[in-house]
Amino acid sequence: MTLDGTNTYVLRAGDGNVVIDPGPWLEPHLNAVLELGPVAVALITHHHADHCGGVELFRELTGGAPVLARDPAASGADAELPAHGQRLDDLGITVLDTPGHTADSVSFVADDGDSVLLFSGDTVLGRGTTIVSHPDGDLGAYLASLELLRTAVPEDAVLAPGHGPLRPRAVTVVDEYVAHRQQRIEQVRAALAGGARTARDVVEVVYADVDRALWPAAERTVEATLAYLRAAG
Repeated sequence: MTLDGTNTYVLRAGDGNVVIDPGPWLEPHLNAVLELGPVAVALITHHHADHCGGVELFRELTGGAPVLARDPAASGADAELPAHGQRLDDLGITVLDTPGHTADSVSFVADDGDSVLLFSGDTVLGRGTTIVSHPDGDLGAYLASLELLRTAVPEDAVLAPGHGPLRPRAVTVVDEYVAHRQQRIEQVRAALAGGARTARDVVEVVYADVDRALWPAAERTVEATLAYLRAAG
């Protein structure tokens, strides 16, 4: 589910490092982050524990560095992130609301005047595809978030995902995600036309070639797809 593990990013800034997704409660990992220098602030892409389960310990180890998230209560953060489209003070980082994987998913765009990085959390991964985690996740919102990301960064922006490797040309990866998701929607429609009735029925048809260990996650995405199709009429 986490590919090679969860990526924690550390960006150097004038008043201390900016940490994106401190990660789970793994003290050796958090200590390794702190060895890179003092922390000014931590930013959370969404509330899943592999991204922010170690927030309490992280806060203790940093001596109280503030943690910001879209949903502080769900993430264990101290305060809410600035509104969509706003920049974090003097950091060159813009907050983008990109719900769909979860309701509180956000992405961050960092621009130092020389290069642009898109920190996409689990909205877009560095390898494979992500889940739309129904009922918290919403496919309509997810598709809208992908469309937003297609125009939010320049063509040469680098994708820095929550899982998997860095990818050049983030927009190309997002385009691939849009095409894949539309293909899956059509496959779900075909499965329903062929007699599938439940999300599990659809998974057995559409995800037949996928490792069965991933079927529970696929089933949540299919539930989101069914809800999307019902809403679309």
